[in-house]
Parts: sequence; structure tokens; C-alpha cells
Amino acid sequence: MKKAPETGLCLSSIFVTALLIWVSLFGHLPSAMAGAGALEPKVFSWADIFIGLAGGLAFFLYGMEKMSNGMKNTAGNKMRSILASLTKNRIIALIVGAFVTMVIQSSSATTVMLVSFVQAGLLNLVQSMGVILGADIGTTITAQMIAFKLTDYALLMVAIGFCLKLGGKTERSKSVGDIVLGFGILFFGMKLMSDAMNPLRSFPAFIDLMKDLENPLMGILFGAAFTAVVQSSSATTGVLIVLAQQGLISLEGGIPVIFGANIGTCVTAALAGIGASREAKRVAIAHIMFKIAGVGLFIFWIPQFADLIRALAGKFGSGTARQLANAHTLFNVSLGLFFLPLIPVFSKIIYFIYPEKETPKSQEITTWYIEDAVLETPSLAIDLARAEISRMAKLLGRMLNAIIIPFLSDEAHIANKGKPDEEAQLLLKEIPKIDAIHKDLTLLQGLDLREEKIDFLEQKLSAYLTHIAQGTITEEQAKEVFGMVSIVKDMESMGDIIHRNMIPLIAKKKRLRYDFSLEGKEELLIYHGKVSKQIRYLEAAFKETDTKLAHKIMKKERKYLDLESSYRARHLKRIVLKNEESIETTEVHLELMDLMKQIVLYSANIAQTYIGTTPETCEDHLEIQKEEEEKNEKKLAT
Repeated sequence: MKKAPETGLCLSSIFVTALLIWVSLFGHLPSAMAGAGALEPKVFSWADIFIGLAGGLAFFLYGMEKMSNGMKNTAGNKMRSILASLTKNRIIALIVGAFVTMVIQSSSATTVMLVSFVQAGLLNLVQSMGVILGADIGTTITAQMIAFKLTDYALLMVAIGFCLKLGGKTERSKSVGDIVLGFGILFFGMKLMSDAMNPLRSFPAFIDLMKDLENPLMGILFGAAFTAVVQSSSATTGVLIVLAQQGLISLEGGIPVIFGANIGTCVTAALAGIGASREAKRVAIAHIMFKIAGVGLFIFWIPQFADLIRALAGKFGSGTARQLANAHTLFNVSLGLFFLPLIPVFSKIIYFIYPEKETPKSQEITTWYIEDAVLETPSLAIDLARAEISRMAKLLGRMLNAIIIPFLSDEAHIANKGKPDEEAQLLLKEIPKIDAIHKDLTLLQGLDLREEKIDFLEQKLSAYLTHIAQGTITEEQAKEVFGMVSIVKDMESMGDIIHRNMIPLIAKKKRLRYDFSLEGKEELLIYHGKVSKQIRYLEAAFKETDTKLAHKIMKKERKYLDLESSYRARHLKRIVLKNEESIETTEVHLELMDLMKQIVLYSANIAQTYIGTTPETCEDHLEIQKEEEEKNEKKLAT
């Protein structure tokens, strides 16, 4: 059942490909585009030339995409995992970057992947810089393939690829068909562009324009602009090779355009860096820096570089088209080998240009108390872990205090209450929008920050407590450590309730036509206060190692669960009485109340674990025993 949509998509793709080729060959298109065998059009027409170039370039890019997809599928689509598993060895990074780009046929795509990996923390800047240099080498393979004059066999490749894709029994054979089909469409596009440009060989103005490209600045600007528009340096190289095959551009004119194409391909990386982390942005900066620095090194000796390429070509009898492809390859290989040892220097320059943003100490996601140095003293290490858990409880309390504000202070509903403008403005002004502690953060940003801190502390504390347990500790200490591991996980779950479940409810509440009823607001506020008190007790219990507070949390659990049931019944009663506000807000109201009840349950569970695993002081034990005796006496008296 699951394979049917894939088959349909495959057949539709083949149909579209065949239709495009059929239209190009037999449709009523200008002779420059349709007449694959025509030597020259009868009438010089800018319209025909433009259509031929645009259509040919479209086929070229479509063929490249088709070929790229086929290669990725044939390779098992493991390019991302290959990149993600890079080591710190720069040479390996260079080789892998070249290989991946050779397979996916796009250095821009490789760079975009790098940005995403650095954003996810899978790679660092230094590793990614080696891959960038390799990607620049890998993209030259495309130019070398394009330089082969296979345009006369383009339609044969299309036919073979089409048959392989249509008749392929396995996904691998269909992917091979995609590769051949993509090659055919790519070269067919080059044929269309070549035929369209044929009349320009005798057009003096165009010949003068091509000579202007021998001016390095003009050539670089043209190459950069064209590549930025089509988002492919390979496409720019392909057009250059077509021009060279027609004798319309010299080697000295093509080299600056190649340099410009290398700069223009940075646009994709720059776009990928927008909205990414600072480290990911540095990857885009590295990409741009390598390209500009490389062009800066070569721009002053273009004639000598051209002579070197001609000298190499003289040994193999290569024409201008092949020479341009060789120039593209030699330029990027030289840059890769030259810059590879200088990666540490470039990374320092990038960090100087784009340094780390200074974060206030209170916003740093780090531990405050636990230290590896005291692991050899388990009793002290346990005390430090307990202090860090108390800090987790404080963070939870601040999250809980902030989360209720958007539910009880909705700007839209205040504005719709029909209050006088001055009163409404005063009420709106009083709504807290900034985090209570971090004044440079919004309310929601403060919640996000504390969620990150709690997740971080859960990981660090779990690892720290595990190290303590692996040392030489008493049975009583082991019991306490394992209890702490459970408590830390429960606290992290409480943070998830607030961040993952309560925050989405805010948007849901904003979409409602009505606000909570006055009674509903009061109930939510009272219950929220009770829940917040439980968290404060937790914080104090861990801070002071006070099991008496933990007992108090457990005593309050039953009372607060009963209170939630009572408030739920009152809310349902308002619905029966057809209170419009209660009817409209019932889903959000009950879900919010239920989530707060879950926090009460977690708090009591943590308190129970704490009591069962924390050694009680004599004073605590006597006081608890005294309270129990007084309670029993009261029961007997009644």
C-alpha cells in the first residue's frame, strides 16, 4: 500500500521529463531552440537568442538536479552521515568534502549541510573549514564532465536514461537511469544554448562585450552576479564552456568569470546562515572568506595563470573549453592545498571578526555547585549535588511564576471589555512582558532559557551522581544518590510540563473569543499559588536538608488534589448554567488545571523519594514524631 504513491510520483516525473523533451524537439518553438541540427538561424533575432538561452539553461539546471538526485540515491543517501561523522583531521575533512560535493553535484548544498550540522553541534568551525575547501574541489568535477563535448549524444543519453528509469526493477537501477537521463538533459540544454549563441559569433557588439570580460573586475562582477542569480557555479561554468566552444570568449576572459562564480556561490551559504547560531554563521563567513581571499591571490597574475593552463593544455591538445575547466579545477585545488594548513589562523580571524556574544553570567547555562574535584569525597559531592537540585527547584518556581501571566492577562480581551481607554491602557501597561530576573529577555524567552538550564542540569547531575555511585560509598550514601537521580529526572519532567504543554496553551487561549470567567480566573490563580508553594518547599527542603518540609509537601498533596476536583466541579457547574465564558474556555481551563495537578503529583513523588532516601537528623525525626502524636491525640479526642 505504501509503495503506490512513490510509483505514481516516479511515473509522473518520467512523464514530465519526456514531455519537456518532446516539446523542445517537436513543439512550435523558435528555430534556435528546436533545430538541434541547424547551423544558423535564417534571421538574427534577439527573441530567439533569449528563448534559446533561457530554455537551454533551464534544461541544464534541471538535468543537473536530476543527475544529482540519482547520484545521491545510488550512494545510499548517506552523504549527511558521512559529513556528520568527520574527525578532527583536516586532510580527511578535505577529502570527504570533495567526495560529498562530487556526489551531490553542489558545493552550495554541502555548505548548507555544514551550517545545519554546526547549528546542531555535530561539527565545529575548524572541522567545517576543511570540508568547505574540499567542497570547492569537488564542484570542479562537474566542470570537467561538462567540458566533454557530448552534446551530439545528448538525446541518446536521454533515451537510454528514460528506458532505464521506466524499466528499472530496483531503486538502484532507476537511480542509474536518473543519472544518465540527467546527463542527457544537461548536455541537451548545452546544445540549445550553443545553437542560440551561434549568431553572436558575427555580432560585433557581443564580441566587444566578451572582450570586456578580460578586464578582471568586469569578469568577476559578471560571474558573481550570474552565479548569485542561478545559484550554481556549475551553471556559470557550463555557459562559459558553451561560449568557448563557439569561440566567443578567450581563456583570459573566462578566468575572471570563474573567479566571480566562486564568489557568487557564497550567496547560498550566506542565506543559510541567516537565523542560525553564531557558530553556524561563522561557517558562512569562512566560506566567503576563503573565496574572496583566493580570488585576491590569483587576480594579479591572470595572464601568467592563463599561460600555465595553456602550457598544460599543449601537452594534451585541449581547446579553450577544456582549458577553462582546467583553470577552474587548478584554482580550487590550489586554494585547498594552500589554505588547509592555515585553517587555525583563519578560524582566529573569523572569531576576531565575529566574536562570541557576551552573555550575562545569570544567563549562562552552566553548573554552579557541583565540582569534579570533590568526587573523591562522596559526602561533600552529595551535598553539592543537593545544592544544585535546590537550584533546579528555584528555576522551576520561576518558570511556574511566569507561565500563569499570559493566561490571566490577555491584551486582546482587556481591550474588548469595553473599559474606558485610560483604564484599559493602564491595565495593559501593568501586564508584565519582561522576564522578572533577566530584563533583556521577554517573558517567553525567560521560560525558554530556564527550560534549557533545567535540561542541562539534568544531564550534568545525572552524570555527576553516576560518578559518585561508581566510587567508594556507604550503603546509606548509595541509597541517597540513587534517590537523587530519580528526583532530578522528575524535576526535568516538571519543566517539560511547563515548556512543552503549558506554553502551547497560551496560543490556544489567545484564539478564543472569550476570556476566563472571573470565578475561573480566581480558581486558577489560587490553585497556581498552591502549586508554587509546593515548589518553594522543595527548593527549601534541598537547600536546608529539611525532611520536615518534604513531609509537609506530602501532607498537602491530598488536600490540593481534592481542591482541584472541587474547582473542576465548580467549573462544570458554570457550564451547566450556560456561562458563555466558561463554555468557550473550558478546554484550556481544564487542561491548565490538570497540568498544574500533575506538578503537584510530581512534587509529592519527589518529596516521598527524598524522605525515603535522605538521612533524617535527630531533631527532624523527633519533631515529626511529635506532630504525629499530637495528630493521634486530636483524633482520639474527637
